[in-house]
Amino acid sequence: MPVKIFLVFLWITFTIYAFFFSPASDPNTLDLIVNLSTGKWEGVEPLLVSLFNLMGVLPLIYTCFLLIDDRGQKIPAWLFAVASFGLGAFALIPYLILRQPNPNWSGEKSIWIKFADSRWTGIVLLAVLLLLLGQGLLSGNWSDFINQWQSSKFINVMGLDFCCLNFLFLILLPDDMSKRGIENKSFYWTIASIPLIGSLLYLCCRPPLKSEADRVAT
Repeated sequence: MPVKIFLVFLWITFTIYAFFFSPASDPNTLDLIVNLSTGKWEGVEPLLVSLFNLMGVLPLIYTCFLLIDDRGQKIPAWLFAVASFGLGAFALIPYLILRQPNPNWSGEKSIWIKFADSRWTGIVLLAVLLLLLGQGLLSGNWSDFINQWQSSKFINVMGLDFCCLNFLFLILLPDDMSKRGIENKSFYWTIASIPLIGSLLYLCCRPPLKSEADRVAT
């Protein structure tokens, strides 16, 4: 319950900040979003390009948790996963508030769960993330990015959304570990101590879920 109270507080606070207290909207924001979305990155701060693209990777990470967490929930996790590609934490926090603890797994794997459960999915996402991080960090200008973050509502809110998404997966992590028989608490804290990359390292090394056929075979 304390976690849910915190999430409600976080969602309300973040929403109020985004609408009323974040920097003013830039009249060129729509053009910027179109350029970022279509790959027209010439003249755009590389750190901003990297951040925007990472905001597409993070929902995929959450999808690898939510498609599996969906089984046993009364609310459709996939709907929140899809919404997170456009709304980020604004869509994911309500799911985390409404979901129930779900530490068990049973049944067969659908094609979507096989995708979410595959280590190769985590490996590919990790490679993409490292590439985006490298491009931004090597080519970016932090002073220019910070100035834009302080003056643009879109960039400001996106940056804070990015920070939220880096840590909210820790709420889903204990149940996912339990589904796989991982009981080592130090493993949880190791993953938790590595922002951004920790979630993908977990996806790369977590043991696969066991379907009913797997249990019968063993």
